Amino acid sequence: MLQAMRNKMHGWPSIIVLGLAVLAMSLFGMESYFTSRDDAFVAKVGKHEISQNAYQDRINQLRQQASAEQGEHFDSSIFEKPEMKQRVLDAMIDQQLLLQVNDDWGMRVSDQAVRDYIAGIPAFQVNGQFDAISYRAWLASQRKTPDMFESEIRSSLAIQLLPDAINDSTIVSDVQVDHFLSLLTQRRDLRYFLLPRPTLTDNQVSDAQIEAWYKAHLADYMNPEQVSVKYIEVNGADLPLEAAPSEDDLKKRYADEKQRFVQPEQRLVSHILINVATNATPEQQKAALAKAEKIAVEANPGDFAKLAEQDSQDLGSKRQGGDLGWLEKGVTNPAFDAALFALQKNQISKPVLSSDGYHIIWLRDVRSGESKPFEEVRDQLVKEASAAERDRRYNEVAGKMSDNTYQNPTSLEPASVALNLPIKATALFARTGGEGLTANPKLIAAAFSDDVLVQGNNSGLVDLGNNHSVVIHVDKHVPAAARPLAEVRADVQKKILNERIAALEKKQADDALARLHKGEAMPALATSMGATITSVSEAVRHSEVPAPLLTQAFLLPHPTADKAQFAAVDMQDGTFALLALDKVQGGDLSKVPPEQRESLRQQMAQAYGSETTRELVELLKTKAEIKLNKARM
Repeated sequence: MLQAMRNKMHGWPSIIVLGLAVLAMSLFGMESYFTSRDDAFVAKVGKHEISQNAYQDRINQLRQQASAEQGEHFDSSIFEKPEMKQRVLDAMIDQQLLLQVNDDWGMRVSDQAVRDYIAGIPAFQVNGQFDAISYRAWLASQRKTPDMFESEIRSSLAIQLLPDAINDSTIVSDVQVDHFLSLLTQRRDLRYFLLPRPTLTDNQVSDAQIEAWYKAHLADYMNPEQVSVKYIEVNGADLPLEAAPSEDDLKKRYADEKQRFVQPEQRLVSHILINVATNATPEQQKAALAKAEKIAVEANPGDFAKLAEQDSQDLGSKRQGGDLGWLEKGVTNPAFDAALFALQKNQISKPVLSSDGYHIIWLRDVRSGESKPFEEVRDQLVKEASAAERDRRYNEVAGKMSDNTYQNPTSLEPASVALNLPIKATALFARTGGEGLTANPKLIAAAFSDDVLVQGNNSGLVDLGNNHSVVIHVDKHVPAAARPLAEVRADVQKKILNERIAALEKKQADDALARLHKGEAMPALATSMGATITSVSEAVRHSEVPAPLLTQAFLLPHPTADKAQFAAVDMQDGTFALLALDKVQGGDLSKVPPEQRESLRQQMAQAYGSETTRELVELLKTKAEIKLNKARM
């Protein structure tokens, strides 16, 4: 084609065309100088940009979390919906506003708070104590350095600094607790009776009425669209391993990863902290240093714990005499780390400045690193090697299955033959799912996708989790269709009659309620209708009263001294009741245990604090410059 154009493009016509092309391209290039660029951020809060990568990472994190919690019932499509994407972005904006407030108000997460949080993570504990080996192994598995992980923890804790401070400063008075408890344990005297079901006199239903009702409610009589699929699957748990790891392989793995099984040198440490605020003046810094130097001069191993309890401003350790436990290199910040590992046993340091303030460090003891022998960790190595081999086999077979079914998109047969995987089939199932594999949202979404259902292609690899995946192909398709009128005629007739009865019941209830409002006595009304009144004294919110009646009883306004409040109540079972509320009393607070009162106070403080935080964030939004770039979502 290009050669044909060359043959035709010669002489002055070619010069004109070429000139026009050059002009167009030059103008196109110049246009970029005058048009605004497509911003790379998803949102901008003040000067801080929430990048598309950060936003997508948060989406992926939430998706993985939901998948782990919901298992095979997880529906990944929910994270593709605009409202979910907006909700995630709104949360990231709220968090950024809180972080900016931290900077403005000088709030920060201390190194000690980060260490305490990490030490409290159950995955890093053995027998209730922080285990450095478990911590390092986990970091290695996640390909993270201690600094990277600590930075993540610091950021997550920073988001909670202000909400926690608000919660801690929220005061709930005894009066507020009493008022809430009084409402919670409120007692109400009530009477009620069930109305008899009226007799239907007009029980004739014509063919025309049946046909009209059927057409108006056609959606109620649809057989749902259904499919059945053929599939081939690979399940890592069922794949045979080619061979158990040899002794030489295990020893090589041990040698290559020996660092995992080494307990590094650890130091038993206590410290005294003199805080220095982030926005401290030079005079305040000098005063803190002078105080720290005075303590360092006075301190000795014999009274260090007493001095820590008296002078340390690290609330997490001062009650334990400044005890930080056994630490290894890299766990604390660089300045603290360098000073600690320069000390000799029983030596006390001069003041060491870190982001928290000045530390006076006492090295109480040292224990050298130890390496676990091969025999002790052999079983662990076997298990890890077998798991790695099983993962490798799964990835190999799943990859081949995906490639083969992609190359042969209209049939599963070639992949089945090539990989010796049997073709299996499911029963018919609708978009709401079926049983077994067909209950999995990912498989359902694939089966009803345009590519598989309409185009007739194989699906892509459907990951069911836990090294288990399938590729499907539609076997049968049954479109949605209305059930014929002849098949549902009896049901239609029954529903028409039920509607007539329901209308009569509602009218009977409304008429009876009107008689009560006009002054007719409830006992006389009940007698005239052949009903019996049930009375309940001091009913509370969990009394054994039919739920619709109890709910309505606590929604009615307080009665006056000589006049009850009345209501007609739909019992949700085809009947109605008439309800009278005669008296309302506050709860008996003397029966509320102190621990329940205190638990309620804490819940109320947290609820009030959360609402205050929400209001603060909304206020910050009005004052901040927030720019959204929805095209990047």
